[in-house]
Formats: sequence, structure tokens, C-alpha cells
Amino acid sequence: MALSVATWNVNGIRARLDTVADWLGRAAPDIVALQEIKIADEGFPAEPFERLGYNVATHGQKSFNGVALLSRLPLEDVSRGLPGDDGDHQARYIEAVVSAGAGGSVRVASLYLPNGNPPDSDKYSYKLAWMDRLNRHAADLLALEEAFVLAGDYNVIPADGDVHDPAAWAGDALCLPETRARFRALANLGLRDALRACDWRAGQYTFWDYQAGAWQKNNGIRIDHLMVSPQAADRLNAVTIARAERGGEQPSDHVPVVAEFDFQGASR
Repeated sequence: MALSVATWNVNGIRARLDTVADWLGRAAPDIVALQEIKIADEGFPAEPFERLGYNVATHGQKSFNGVALLSRLPLEDVSRGLPGDDGDHQARYIEAVVSAGAGGSVRVASLYLPNGNPPDSDKYSYKLAWMDRLNRHAADLLALEEAFVLAGDYNVIPADGDVHDPAAWAGDALCLPETRARFRALANLGLRDALRACDWRAGQYTFWDYQAGAWQKNNGIRIDHLMVSPQAADRLNAVTIARAERGGEQPSDHVPVVAEFDFQGASR
């Protein structure tokens, strides 16, 4: 079966509810990983998405962070929080398994990786430690030899071709060598950057700041990624960036990224 998985940092689900529901109604992805919902679980507006045919699972936090999974197929084995630090209470990770019918199943996570700025602060130490935990968890998932997608706002600019002005961003936590090295470590484990598996063109951005006319000048960066296991990469057909959504009414500063898979005859 064909299966589409999207990731989108919505920058506040309350502020962007109509925008998100409108895009879902038009694009109809099968599974959606949302980040920065900025709302506690009990306040999440699930009903509009349920009316569109989505099952909803959230890991929310009042006013900050927060991630969610929406799926047209049942969500199973839902887990909340990135393993490896029981003292970390920031809502940045949710994971579930979705049945792909005769094609088996796919595990999907929505993650919101810490920004880490300024680099000379505890925020950057937390970012690096979170990335180390993510890499350890990815290694554990790879040992299961199943299809999975780690989708979300990584707050990582992987390479200079992913930023409009590399020199201007060189000292930012999103670009520092330690950050990029940990992102590359995911690839070294065996994961693929879904967009780069399909298209190596530079200048394909997923985020434009609200300030200084960044959208109008195309001063963007690529920080929203879908990292996929070999079993998922083998079934990857295409990846698209829904760039036009940045120019809509009440836009997020991020846009959706959608990966298309073919799970016909796949095995878990």
C-alpha cells in the first residue's frame, strides 16, 4: 500500500488550528508528526482532526514544546518521551506503530530536538545530550530490523547547502560541528535523510523566520527532516516540501515535509 508520512512544526496548534486542518484536508497525508503544539494533552483540539479521519496521540506541555502523531490508521504501542533520561520532563518525543496492512507495519516518531542556543550555555549541553540519547535509541530500533521513520524538527542544518547564508549561521547551535557530527552519526548507523535520498539540490528550505523579510527574500534553512531506517528507505518513492504553506494565512515559520512510501509486500 502507498503510505505518506508528513512532519510539520506548527508553532502552536491553537494559533494554527485552521491552517493545519485546511492543509490536512487538501493534502490528506496518512500519518502526520507535529511539533511545537505548545499545549497540554487535555487541551489538544483533537476533534477537528478526528472529523478528518485521524487518530490522535499527543505528548503535550503547557505553552512550550509538545509533539503529536495523527494517523488515518490505528496508532499502536504509543510511547511518550525519549528513553535514556528519566529526569527529562520536556515533551519532545512520541512514538507509535502503524499497521500498513499486508505490507506489515511502520514505526513513526515525532520529535522536537532542542534548539541549543546560545552555544555557550546549558541549553547547548542539553541539545548534545538529547542527540546522544536519540542516536542510542535509533541504534536500538535498528536492531529490531523494522521499517521506521524519525520525523520532526531536528534543529539541525546538516550542510551548507541547507542554509541561505552559511557564514551568517556558522556560530549558531544548529550549524556547529558538534551538532552536525551527531546528525551524521544517525546516517552512520544506517539511517537515510529521506529528502537527500531523493534529491541533492541545495536551497531546499523548510523554515523561514518571521523577521527581516526572510520568506520574501528566501532566506531559509532546512531543519525539518525524516530520517528513515533501511527497511523504510527501500520503499521510499518521493519527498516533497510543501513550500507554499509558508505564504498562507497565519502560517507557521516551518512548512510540511512529506515522504511517500510503498509498503506493498513489505515485511516488518
